Amino acid sequence: MPPRPSPGEYQAHAQAGAVTIAAEFTGRSVPTLQGPLATEDYVAIETGFFGPPGARITISSTDFSLRINGKKPLPSQPFGLVIASVKDPEWAPPEPVQPKQKTVLNSGGGSSEQSDSKTPPPPVKIPIEIQRGWAQRVQRVALPEGDRPLPQAGLIFFQYRGKVDRIDSMELIYAGPAGKATLTLQP
Repeated sequence: MPPRPSPGEYQAHAQAGAVTIAAEFTGRSVPTLQGPLATEDYVAIETGFFGPPGARITISSTDFSLRINGKKPLPSQPFGLVIASVKDPEWAPPEPVQPKQKTVLNSGGGSSEQSDSKTPPPPVKIPIEIQRGWAQRVQRVALPEGDRPLPQAGLIFFQYRGKVDRIDSMELIYAGPAGKATLTLQP
């Protein structure tokens, strides 16, 4: 994910030593170049690191935690865990093949058709190549880790199963090689 032109382009930004950390809450949406993906189990924060020309920093998503509604901070989760829960809101499963209806003889000698309503429909199976494509999209937008030149940007993820519309306050907490910073985000 390319960084925005400046830290001011994000919802919030704070200084941690010589580095400016910027962030914006994306909710349950995982924005990608091919269109957004969604997750029910995680929330995402788009994060950017900015510094003086030629600056480098060691980036790790584990340097972040998220405090929601003043409660205990949630640790960030690796993007690999998020992959299992992402879906493309535009993807629709193929139409299921309608089972053949059974013919039953009734007492009048004629026949009537009945469907076997006791069997539930089979679960939707997402083809592996589609799942792989979604996983690659999430990996491409995740915050790159390791020693990196600035600016850098990407998504960090936090497991949160509560309702997003019930979030009143959010603080993204950074404690890493650049120092410490707390960013107040808008839900």
